[in-house]
Amino acid sequence: MSASSGPSWEGLRKEARQLENEIDLKLVGFSKLGTGLSSNVKSDSSADKAPLLGPDHVFETMALEIESMLEKLTNLNDQMAEFSSGQVQSPALLHTIQRHREILQDYKQEFRKTQANFTARREREDLLKSVRKDIDNFKSSSGLNRRMDLYLKENDHIRSSDRLLDDQISIAVETRDNLVAQRVTFKRLQTRFNDLSNRFPLINSLLQRINLRKRRDSLILGLVIGACTILLILYAMR
Repeated sequence: MSASSGPSWEGLRKEARQLENEIDLKLVGFSKLGTGLSSNVKSDSSADKAPLLGPDHVFETMALEIESMLEKLTNLNDQMAEFSSGQVQSPALLHTIQRHREILQDYKQEFRKTQANFTARREREDLLKSVRKDIDNFKSSSGLNRRMDLYLKENDHIRSSDRLLDDQISIAVETRDNLVAQRVTFKRLQTRFNDLSNRFPLINSLLQRINLRKRRDSLILGLVIGACTILLILYAMR
């Protein structure tokens, strides 16, 4: 494909980077909605009966928007690959195309993960509603005995554990938001470094060292967060 028969290479890259930033911000809001941070946890009985998540159609609408944006970004990646097929296959050009494909794959994985978390949370909400309904029905019956007391104690334990887990989820999501903000900054810097590396190949070695260190830091941080979460869950279930 020649430059005169379609969008230019720089035009495609600019559009792809802009769409990547938009998707990144969209995924942050999508993750917050999926974890139910918009609902406030209260101790009164009316709040216990309120849904843990917002309306399902809001989540589904945002999911459709993100799917459309991901599809558009996929098309842009295909156009860049098609454009490069008619050009000189330089290492810098191939690296740029591969980098955009990796970013797209990361976004798709994060999108699917948020959808799975939302489904699991909704199922847990339905289960808790069913348990509360059974307990309320049991309270209204005339057979209030020792078994009823055991059920109530178990329900209180479940609610306490649920509040603790929600608090830890909120902390984890706030931490993730900070990491996402840092990731956006790193992506912008990396894009600039890539542009420089196209002109100065010697910078590639510096970029590789930065990427290795960033991956190591992300792995260490992930292990620390995972260990803390496991310890908190074990503590809550004691």
